[in-house]
Amino acid sequence: MNERSAAAPLAAGKPAAARKKMNRLPFRLEIDPSAPDSPWWMMIASVLLALAVCGIFIAANGMDPFVVYKKMLTGAFGSSFGLTETLVKTIPLLLAGLGVSIAYRISVWNIGAEGQFIAGAMATTAVTIYFPGLPGYAAIPAMLVSGVAAGGVWGLLTAIPRTYFQVNELITSLMLNYVALLALDYVVFGPWKDPKGFNFPGTPMFTEAMSLPVLGSTRLHLGLVFALVSVALYALLIRYTRWGYELRLIGANPEAARNAGIRISRHILIVMLISGGLAGLAGMAEVSGVAHRLMYGISPGYGYTAIIVAWLARLNPAGLIVSSFLFGGLIVGGYSVQTIGLPSSTSSMLQGAILFFLIAGGTLGKFRLRRNG
Repeated sequence: MNERSAAAPLAAGKPAAARKKMNRLPFRLEIDPSAPDSPWWMMIASVLLALAVCGIFIAANGMDPFVVYKKMLTGAFGSSFGLTETLVKTIPLLLAGLGVSIAYRISVWNIGAEGQFIAGAMATTAVTIYFPGLPGYAAIPAMLVSGVAAGGVWGLLTAIPRTYFQVNELITSLMLNYVALLALDYVVFGPWKDPKGFNFPGTPMFTEAMSLPVLGSTRLHLGLVFALVSVALYALLIRYTRWGYELRLIGANPEAARNAGIRISRHILIVMLISGGLAGLAGMAEVSGVAHRLMYGISPGYGYTAIIVAWLARLNPAGLIVSSFLFGGLIVGGYSVQTIGLPSSTSSMLQGAILFFLIAGGTLGKFRLRRNG
């Protein structure tokens, strides 16, 4: 008993002694939540570090990383065909990336752009299924409105639980992606399946009147105009309108915005309606401008890549155009490296590495060295 009693104060004293010793250190490392965002060069550094780390894995696979990166670069930007294909991939990334950027502006973490994209594509296709005789001047606007509305409603399914029941939007937006994917599987394998499609899981091909106009003999379509106009409107609204000012205030200091009489719950609903609507517009543009039918795997993950696009652009309108063009090139470049024996998922590896270094750089930038005493 006596030994235990003597040992207890010693054991209890060790943490206190360790803390005292720690306090004698001249500096301490801590996280500063009020630290400014990462500098602009951190974006470039993240891309370069991702290329370097992925190059190690490519070399481990027996390939020269410089040869692979050159093949990706020339495949995406080295010809008129590659450039137009990169622009085709840029369209859904820019629209979906713009959508999640608007939500992130007020710290609503919408990761459901994939589901909103699919909802927009399904609603667009529904117009072609149930109103097949519509002329082009009526069909395209109807498809546009349907796609935007469906994506917006899908976004509200995340916003309403967040606003009224304090349900974490990360969970609901992510789970709704799977609901949309299962709904897509149901219609393309079931009631909307093309009876003349040789058992292919897809709907009948759209008519010419229900397809977006394209540029010459390329696949570059009117969706590019939709995307650029949307970015321009976003830039003007954020910078020059009261609504944009309120969004910026909510993102910078929600408590100050609440004290100023701004109804944050209303803004969350409006922002998620717009965010989902833009992703739904991306789905409409893809299914009507590129695929010309709804099919299994209509999205190769545009909604998820849009998250990286938004992070890399730091929610800046001009940055969104640049980052979506870069990632469009990554996707096309991923297809190019298949000709030299690498899978197209090489581009997915690069995308993930870029996001990792972006997040890591932002976190490290908030660490501060403080002087004790």
